Amino acid sequence: MDHRLNRLFITAAKELHFAKAAKIEGIPRSSMIAAVKQLEQNLGYPLFDYDAESTVLTPEGVAFAEKAAADLAKSTGNSTITVPQAGGKAKASKGKGRAPAVKGAPRVGKRRQSR
Repeated sequence: MDHRLNRLFITAAKELHFAKAAKIEGIPRSSMIAAVKQLEQNLGYPLFDYDAESTVLTPEGVAFAEKAAADLAKSTGNSTITVPQAGGKAKASKGKGRAPAVKGAPRVGKRRQSR
């Protein structure tokens, strides 16, 4: 089973609102709905009752949410995610841009023509 689909479904099941769940996961609402639809297609049964006035889980969806949450907790407990350490020295670029021209001042890099 795809862990990403399970994680998105669990977030949607907790929130019972696709837009809020998508905002939490940092994805568009359409991607959240597509992920849930793909998971439903893989399982072969609906997880949400789409005929209801508000977003509700079906009995199969409630059972699968509990199972998926337990599976996801087991799988994330075994993995170690390494985050790079913050720090280091920021360096400003010195650039090789030209100084602004000033009227009456000789141009840098230009020589007078000899006669």
